[in-house]
Formats: sequence, structure tokens, C-alpha cells
Amino acid sequence: MFAARLCTRVAVARPLIQPLVAVQPAVVRSLHSSPVCQDESLEQACKCIGAGCATGGVAGSGAGIGTVFGSLVEGYARNPSLKTQLFSYCVLGFALSEAMGLFCLMIAFMILFAL
Repeated sequence: MFAARLCTRVAVARPLIQPLVAVQPAVVRSLHSSPVCQDESLEQACKCIGAGCATGGVAGSGAGIGTVFGSLVEGYARNPSLKTQLFSYCVLGFALSEAMGLFCLMIAFMILFAL
């Protein structure tokens, strides 16, 4: 019985010359900073969506600037003697809020043109 099984296995065994698994040649790739995209329109669409999301911060910057100057008017109406101090705080708030908006815009342009 064992000899019969051994003979049947030898009959169905593959020849030694034929490889068991198809070996594919190694692919040599150079170093790329971004993967190669086969579909350019999909890549462009993703860039536009990402840039649109990044520019959402510009709207927040506009709202922040409006809040800063609205608070300046309100503070000046309550106490006119603090005009110079309130204005210096207002300019500082404007600069910080505008910087955040410009950072968002910079990231949007980097997504569109640098990647």
C-alpha cells in the first residue's frame, strides 16, 4: 500500500527542471519623492480638493479680523481714554489672524504647485 502511494506521487510530481513558482525578475526603481500616478486627472482632482480644504482657513481668518476690529470699536466706545492701548492690541490681533490666513493660503498653493 505504501509503495502504491509512492508510485502515484512520483507519477504526478513535477519535473525538477520546471520551477515550482514563476519567478519574476526584480524591478529596479529609482528613488522618487512621490509615487508614479497612472491617472493624471485623478491626481489633479485630489490636489484641487486638498487645496480647497486648505483655503477654508482663510474664511476663519476673515472672521477673526472682523471680530478683532469689532471688539476695537466696542472697547473704544466703552472707554475712549484707552484708544492707543486698544489700537496696539488690535494691530497685534490683526497681524496674528492675517498670518494664519496666509499660512493656509501658502499650504493650498504648495498642494497645487509643489506636490
